[in-house]
Amino acid sequence: MGVIVTGSRQVVDGIAPLASIDAEAVCRWIAAAELTLTAHRDEIDSLNVFPVADADTGTNLVATIRAAAEAVRAHPQSSAAATLQVAAQAAVLAAQGNSGVIVAQILRGVADGFDGALIGDGRCLRRALKQASEYAYAVVGDPCEGTLLTVIRAAATAATGNDLGEVVRGAVTGAVAALRRTPDQLKVLARAGVVDAGGRGLVLLLDALAVVVLGESVAPPGVPRVLRSRRALEAGRETGSGEFAFEVQYLIDTDEESIARLRTELAAMGDSVAVAGTGNGSWNVHVHVNDVGAAIEAGLGAGQPRRITVVHFAEQQAAGRLSPDQVSSDQWNGGRADGAVARDERTGTCLLALAPGAGLGHMFAGEGVLVIEDDLAGDESAVLAVIRGSGAARVVLLPNISVADTVAEPVALLARAEGVDVVVVPTRSPLQALAAVAVHDAGRWFADDVVTMAEAAAATRFAEVRVAEAEGLTTIGLCREGDVLGLIDGEVVQIGRSVTAVALGVTDRLLGTGGELITVLLGRDCVPDVGEVLRGHIGHVAPLTEVVLYQAGQASCPLLIGME
Repeated sequence: MGVIVTGSRQVVDGIAPLASIDAEAVCRWIAAAELTLTAHRDEIDSLNVFPVADADTGTNLVATIRAAAEAVRAHPQSSAAATLQVAAQAAVLAAQGNSGVIVAQILRGVADGFDGALIGDGRCLRRALKQASEYAYAVVGDPCEGTLLTVIRAAATAATGNDLGEVVRGAVTGAVAALRRTPDQLKVLARAGVVDAGGRGLVLLLDALAVVVLGESVAPPGVPRVLRSRRALEAGRETGSGEFAFEVQYLIDTDEESIARLRTELAAMGDSVAVAGTGNGSWNVHVHVNDVGAAIEAGLGAGQPRRITVVHFAEQQAAGRLSPDQVSSDQWNGGRADGAVARDERTGTCLLALAPGAGLGHMFAGEGVLVIEDDLAGDESAVLAVIRGSGAARVVLLPNISVADTVAEPVALLARAEGVDVVVVPTRSPLQALAAVAVHDAGRWFADDVVTMAEAAAATRFAEVRVAEAEGLTTIGLCREGDVLGLIDGEVVQIGRSVTAVALGVTDRLLGTGGELITVLLGRDCVPDVGEVLRGHIGHVAPLTEVVLYQAGQASCPLLIGME
């Protein structure tokens, strides 16, 4: 399997295209969307001249989709439709900015379009995209073409056929074509020489679905742009007017009739009115005004506004959220054509897992970790390219296996020479890497965070249950092809013929050293019910030890067992 990071031309090798979308596929889509929008946040922010040049569309989209990703991880559902509803409701309540509100409502349209389906095929997705387009247009008080509204409508129109892959490919292709036309539809974009920022974010959102369904990106890498100046960048407003100085946003619980009246009142006092609903009486209200008090008072007439936020555009721009730099046509992803981001433009911390093992990449991606799978993890240039393209000022490498161990330190040295603070946390197993990720805190001082992650990794012992592919000599004797091997911390400690028996044996050895938590990752070819057998056994011999089972789907071995 190849790189699991949306960015340049993403391809996920070895994954068969999906014929339908189930709950797991929805979770993978939302996780991939969060990952790719985060990676492209600075790029989208730099495109942002419409509806107002506040350079935060990418930031708002990330916050909106991140809420959806956290919700589906915290509240797993059995059907695709239910998972989409969880994602959509969380996105609506967390949506920030005009584009965030619209994209959240697009998710709700997709969810409603699945109409309770356990799984969705091509026809279901085609219907869902049409519903999403209709919902998006309904959100905005005064719809304007050349925006993400145009892009979602084009995606829905181009999503033809009954085959799921055909529908997805058509949707992304249609969205990309519509995005390229946005400067022809909106003069402010033409003056600035950019495509619509929200539309770009929507293309990435749909392309993340293509990666899950097709195993590859459909959208071309990068966004060609023409030379533009800061003066042009600061020229745009939603209605073509620069008279409104404040963005007001709040949540409110009320009925549709009250919301209709509120829309009318807000439209009379400002512009960029966008109101998205969860479908169960909660609404996210967004408007640009001069009279902040009047906008909030209008909300009081419909219900009780909460989580009120007010942004003064002039102060936001003065704070440096707009880039004054000129951007040439060969630039993309916030940096140079080779994917590198300029040193002074780098921000934040990125975690990069190298070769966690086939089938496990989605677990890391779901936690916001960039992943390079086995076939590229030994390629210094490939790893360095991902670091350059991440846009992060600080990067933590989690090497996981020996081939990546030999690459991690040389790559770290090269990246440091380019101004990226790269630290290698020694992890010999994906279980150690997951333990490190679990304690990562982006708000903590970087050095302290790295120490905490390293301590968590070191405190995690790991076992593997593998099937021997050929006869060989181990540290405890000869094994035959088809024998089941039990390894602890990389060393063979048991040879048997039963996966369940060997799993119980290595688990007892781990428990002998004491531990509070055992994590079991069940592989693609795992013996049925072995996870529950282990849970029951551990509950009997070590009742105070917590057991967590994951259907991880790794192809390398039936079981991975970690103890903290």
